Amino acid sequence: MTVYVDDMRAPYGRMVMCHMIADTDDELHEMAARIGVARKWFQKEGTARRHYDIALSKRALAVAAGAVEITWRQTGAMVVRRRLTGRRGSPTDAERWHLDHLAAQRSPSYQSHA
Repeated sequence: MTVYVDDMRAPYGRMVMCHMIADTDDELHEMAARIGVARKWFQKEGTARRHYDIALSKRALAVAAGAVEITWRQTGAMVVRRRLTGRRGSPTDAERWHLDHLAAQRSPSYQSHA
């Protein structure tokens, strides 16, 4: 079980934000509490897109507390994989799975079965 923080850099007012995701909601909430992020900032856009947007200062605290640094592409792949299969997988496996999934969607045989 793991908490992940990505390398997204989205401006939000005077802050710069990134995503924090985890294998389970309990882990995600535990890390948020540990680094001082209020539960009200939890975003639960469907079952697969459950995350916190956190400032870079909180990201540094999360990494110091054991969060794994990943890319924003890996975050996206993990979210899509969880939505479609029910599991995230590792960042590298999810990214590979996502590329394979996109390639399959573009193939003529996939289009004929859609």
